[in-house]
Amino acid sequence: MRIFLMIGWVAALPLAAAAQTAAPVGTEVAMPEPRRGLLPDMTIPRPAQWGDDLPTVPEGYTITAIATDLMIPRQTLVLPNGDILVAEGKGQGAPALRPKDIIAGFIKGLGKSPVKGGNRLTLLRDGDGDGTYETQGVFASGLNSPYGLALIGDAIFVANQDAVVRFDYAEGQTEAGGPPVTLTRLPAVINHHWTKAMTASADGRFLYVGIGSNSNITERGMDAEEDRAMVWQIDAQTGAHRQYATGLRNPTALTIQPGTGQLWAVVNERDEIGPDLVPDYLTAVQDGGFYGWPYSYWGQTVDPRAQPQDPEKVAAAIVPDYALGAHVAALGVAFSDPVMGGAFAEGAFVGQHGSWNRNEPVGYKVSFVPFRNGRPSGDPVDFASGFLLDDDTVRGRPVGVTLDPRGALIVADDVANTIWRIAPSQP
Repeated sequence: MRIFLMIGWVAALPLAAAAQTAAPVGTEVAMPEPRRGLLPDMTIPRPAQWGDDLPTVPEGYTITAIATDLMIPRQTLVLPNGDILVAEGKGQGAPALRPKDIIAGFIKGLGKSPVKGGNRLTLLRDGDGDGTYETQGVFASGLNSPYGLALIGDAIFVANQDAVVRFDYAEGQTEAGGPPVTLTRLPAVINHHWTKAMTASADGRFLYVGIGSNSNITERGMDAEEDRAMVWQIDAQTGAHRQYATGLRNPTALTIQPGTGQLWAVVNERDEIGPDLVPDYLTAVQDGGFYGWPYSYWGQTVDPRAQPQDPEKVAAAIVPDYALGAHVAALGVAFSDPVMGGAFAEGAFVGQHGSWNRNEPVGYKVSFVPFRNGRPSGDPVDFASGFLLDDDTVRGRPVGVTLDPRGALIVADDVANTIWRIAPSQP
């Protein structure tokens, strides 16, 4: 293992010595020049315990751990009675293609929890509504790396890494009444990006599922990218699906904007062209829209690594709505509501899992993107931070974020294996 680390350190020396600039953030951004080396910049903070500390939240808000000792919590779903479902899973990953993939994979693994993925749904219940969840039990087990969750009527839908499945549900139920029924299979060969984000349309007719690419930038060839790097629209009754939007390298979280029915996503962009490229982003997802991957990024910025090129696709590429910064690894998104308080009443919360492709780590927090008149407007604000203790130590990594309409933000943390609840001190 020491040999691998030394190889990575030596290979990264030319990049480590170069100055890092400010990564693009916001609505109007310019892309810096790409740069490449033998190995990408890599700094992975090692997990540590919280002890008596807690994440930092804004004045006037409190944060509490409402569930601990979980098995890699990823995404959460608040049910109508206030119960919370937690999807726990680790995913299969993909085989390495190149020696540097082995090195990078080893180093990235040092920043993950050693806990085995639960392959289950856990249910949390706050019986008296005081913010303390007295009940924690397994709702369903034997799943295949569950990630996305959605509720439509009397059905809970779960996006496993290989299929969308359905459980019958009655309000107040604490355990599934039987095994799940498969609605539709999902692309699962190789599964370079295994997570399958999901949300339901406002009218309950459709499910939207995000399917990540099978490579960083088509290293496995375009055949491996069939039905990848896109969002599917799935009929919730029949399972019939179609491609809703394409060119989205890894759409890791999806949500519907209240009052508009508009689908939004956070997307993890490509790596290995420098610490400040390419920015992950938050965007409205247009039906039939193409967002650039693999041929270009941030609209028409061509990535020459993707061969053969497709100039017509590049010309059609949509510029995303909001740059979150390069390599922040946005894995959660939830629209806010006035119940969260004035400064955070209109906008979107984003769970940032944290970077690996930088010498100076970024992300490792929950940020808030303010909106005005239904669109992103202004600089992002840290809503929960302190997960990154220093460049070498991390105490947690936020994944999914979910708004509890009773007045709280629910945050899944897959390094501390904890569910956090952030609420105004005075409701």
